[in-house]
Amino acid sequence: EKLNKMGKNNVLIVYFSYTGNTKMIANMIKEKINCDMVELKPIKPYSTNYQEVVDDEQNSEASNIIPEIQKVDVDLSKYDKIIIGTPTWWYRPAPVVRAFLKNYDLSGKVIIPFSTNAGWLGKTFKEIEKLCPNSKVQNEMNIVFESYSDNLVTSKSEIDNWINNL
Repeated sequence: EKLNKMGKNNVLIVYFSYTGNTKMIANMIKEKINCDMVELKPIKPYSTNYQEVVDDEQNSEASNIIPEIQKVDVDLSKYDKIIIGTPTWWYRPAPVVRAFLKNYDLSGKVIIPFSTNAGWLGKTFKEIEKLCPNSKVQNEMNIVFESYSDNLVTSKSEIDNWINNL
């Protein structure tokens, strides 16, 4: 078996998933590179009603509200590389992910962001760079799904290649 270029112990996947698409990709990465993983969760859970979340988020997007998130119970100092998975909401990283990047110091780390969306990446990666001014953001991956669906538009082999090159 090919030796993993990233020692599995120094890589952490941090992700937020609302519909399950981002979680699916995070699990694909974890399976391939066998690293630690943590799921971000808001303290006040989002409604399971998609449209309600859309409406709420559109309103809070205008006011830039950042939700409180549950404490991330891992020692971030153990990791050199952090793979960050976020859905794109209104052309930006999801608020839960923005909360994580604001609340935790990732200085000196390599940040590898991936975003799941239906084709509207917007300024997601630019904003992650802004939120991680003392980190090296690289190898971004935009993963496109069909609208309102868990069917991938981005090919599985493209995703595999990206993971293999991490």
